[in-house]
Amino acid sequence: MLVAFGRQLRRLREARGIKQETIAHVARVSGPQVSKIENGKKRASRSFVELVDEYLEAGGALVHLWEDLNKDDQPVPLWFDWPGIEADATMLVSWEPMLVTGLAQTPAYAASILQGNQEAIDARIERQRIITGEGRAVPPDIVLLIDEQALHRRVGTAETMREQLDHLAEVSSLPNITVQVVLASGEHDGNMGAFVVATMEDRSEVAYVETAIRSITTDDPADLAILARTLVALRSRALTEDMSRDLMRKVAKEKWT
Repeated sequence: MLVAFGRQLRRLREARGIKQETIAHVARVSGPQVSKIENGKKRASRSFVELVDEYLEAGGALVHLWEDLNKDDQPVPLWFDWPGIEADATMLVSWEPMLVTGLAQTPAYAASILQGNQEAIDARIERQRIITGEGRAVPPDIVLLIDEQALHRRVGTAETMREQLDHLAEVSSLPNITVQVVLASGEHDGNMGAFVVATMEDRSEVAYVETAIRSITTDDPADLAILARTLVALRSRALTEDMSRDLMRKVAKEKWT
């Protein structure tokens, strides 16, 4: 479906003799983003589609196609590619209850979670290249909200936990990474499950939400509004960066040594 949309966009653009750079300027995105959209490697936001449709004088054809591709009778479009979204995001805000998020897991911790599935472990560790922004001019800003219970919940051996918390403290010292521990006391909306909100270069947002049945990806404004309110509640319960780092090191030393 991404490919179908991209091909139609390219046909309309080339029919008018317009370059990708011009589309990028009109839609206020980068040239490479337009290229990825046309090649079916990246989804287009509605705001992008509306701006380009008007500029190309497509008479709503692009907008209608975009809407049709979203009508699949599912809670969210199934053609969203989260790995690609995550890799291209300029900011990621992650919340994970009970466990350390995959982006900051050590190989030993990941092995315990994934029950020794080496292929899955390797894929998770490879995904962590996002943290350093490898292959990108500017690394993304990443906020990891960590459940206090994750510091005390044993995964693997005591050594695994100590190594994991020490690693988390080290990661929190990177200039583009913010790690905050969310205090465990009381009930809050974050108890419903893990999620990540990605902000793209064009300032649009896409969220990845884990459920008991399956994970979903959505850019529905109503869904994003709920997650925004949840993040406000979570961060109101979170320790500062320095206090979070101190707590991680304290638990690693006192409980897992």
